[in-house]
Amino acid sequence: MALDLFKRVETRKGLFAVEKITLIYNLLTSILILFLFQEMDHPVQMLADRAVIAGMTFLLMYLYRLAPCKFSAFIRIVIQMSLLSYWYPDTFELNRIFPNLDHVFASVEQWIFGGQPAVWFCLRFPQMWVSEPFNMGYFFYYPMILLVVVWYFLYRFDLFEKVSFVIVTAFFIYYLIYIFVPVAGPQFYFPAIGGDNVAQGIFPAIGDYFNHNQELLPGPGYEHGFFYNLVESSQQVGERPTAAFPSSHVGMSTILMIMAWRSSRRLFACLLPFYLLLCGATVYIQAHYLIDAIVGFFSAIVLYVVATWMFKRWFAQPMFK
Repeated sequence: MALDLFKRVETRKGLFAVEKITLIYNLLTSILILFLFQEMDHPVQMLADRAVIAGMTFLLMYLYRLAPCKFSAFIRIVIQMSLLSYWYPDTFELNRIFPNLDHVFASVEQWIFGGQPAVWFCLRFPQMWVSEPFNMGYFFYYPMILLVVVWYFLYRFDLFEKVSFVIVTAFFIYYLIYIFVPVAGPQFYFPAIGGDNVAQGIFPAIGDYFNHNQELLPGPGYEHGFFYNLVESSQQVGERPTAAFPSSHVGMSTILMIMAWRSSRRLFACLLPFYLLLCGATVYIQAHYLIDAIVGFFSAIVLYVVATWMFKRWFAQPMFK
């Protein structure tokens, strides 16, 4: 396999599909920053970051020509995928200036279910044997992405570029939704309005509260658990009051499961328990309303079809000649 990975090959010139869609998202959000320039905290830095990302993308394209092989193609694509960790909190910098909509979604949740499932779930099952599996599932989100991507790289390389494109494109579509539909989720909104209001089903609008307040209180569950603390640590570092509706954790993991099913039933079976725990955990740890998870599931099917069509219609080219 090593010889195959590093063997020099003839490859097409130009950008890969995942790089093209990243540059398109880069451009769209840059235009939005220019429109909102006066209202943003650090628009110059955000535009500079985008210029650096675009420059790095073209630099990698030219460096790749020096040693074109499967491994260097993998590095080039994975770098673009790793930038999702930049683009995610970036959505908060854009949506924080819009009025928060949690009161709408919490009210809809109350109307549909007669209460807040995110509160019921964790209060009914605070035990370690429930908390730890759910937190393990939630923590498994990024390893799941890595496993599916590496699987396709090693065993279905002919589909590797398509898979990476579909994943990144689906993320970007979710990110665009998050920018224009600013919902923080129960873990941010409920502490902001107070437990008494939540218990009484009163959900006041809080306007631009999260533009100035970003406190994330510890989540529910067994506080001494290993996976509980892993999730808490990662959220305290990387979480922002954004990206609640629809749940990209549910949506993207569903897309990954579709990809796993299409490639390997064994891979699908191995991932299935973690997927189910992850979906439940989004509500259990109060990261999402239940409606976020439900819409996340159904939106995944739509986004998988749309992103696949986009790749075949506009971006499909053989990576190697």
